[in-house]
Amino acid sequence: MPTIETENLSFLKNYMKDMIPAFIEFALSVIGAVLVYVIGVRLMKWVRRLFRKMLQRHNVDEGVQQFLDAIVKVAGYFILILIILGFFGVTTASVVAVLGSAGLTLGLALQGSLSNFAGGVLILLLKPFVVGDYIVEGSGKNEGYVQEISIFYTTLLTGDQKMVVIPNGTLANNSITNLTKSGRRRLDVVVGIAYSADLRCAKKVLQQVAEQSSHRLQTETPMILVDELADSSVNLIVRVWTDPEEYWDERWELTEQIKLSLDEAGIEIAFPQLDVHVR
Repeated sequence: MPTIETENLSFLKNYMKDMIPAFIEFALSVIGAVLVYVIGVRLMKWVRRLFRKMLQRHNVDEGVQQFLDAIVKVAGYFILILIILGFFGVTTASVVAVLGSAGLTLGLALQGSLSNFAGGVLILLLKPFVVGDYIVEGSGKNEGYVQEISIFYTTLLTGDQKMVVIPNGTLANNSITNLTKSGRRRLDVVVGIAYSADLRCAKKVLQQVAEQSSHRLQTETPMILVDELADSSVNLIVRVWTDPEEYWDERWELTEQIKLSLDEAGIEIAFPQLDVHVR
């Protein structure tokens, strides 16, 4: 008469015997999924590289290249995931059915992402800026050189080498100042001189400084303008034009030379003063 231990052992053997094919099938599925993933990732990189070369041959804008490359990448990974799920018995129809039934929920959850995607499309179509432009974003006062325009975000590189990532929806719905679109940039340096200073002499000195500045556009004549008769100074504007990439170099050089030249000419740079009379 069989004992309980014998029955348990017999049940365990039968269970393991029945599960071995399932384990083998699962292991083969895992191995197949890993192989498909490795091959798929390499194939996707090759397709993306070929796609970028094709766009470059047709002189497509860099921002459009980045945007389309990101779409190809997302689509490639989505197809790869569907293929891998197929190894585990999940069909494409099942995935589509799940996405369809959860469409409203996904739409609400991805509302911000969809807005950013639409903003990216608008940026590429209207082209308020392209990769390489220096822009100032209106709401957050973020500014820098445009490094990348992706599906959902635009990346800026600031002057102090910080990466700023801004949602495309924010850029599409706010004012944008493009400082490099025209290929040149105007620089105005305000200089306040004392009322007792010789105005004509000061303008002559500033004109010489502006004409000798090394980073200005030689095709544009510098201008020295009387801007304001302020409370304690006569404010002059030194106006020059410069290349957008050399704006800050020109500003720093011009400001320094203005101070040195006015000191050499004996022209006082005004500063606020307060006279106190005690009775």
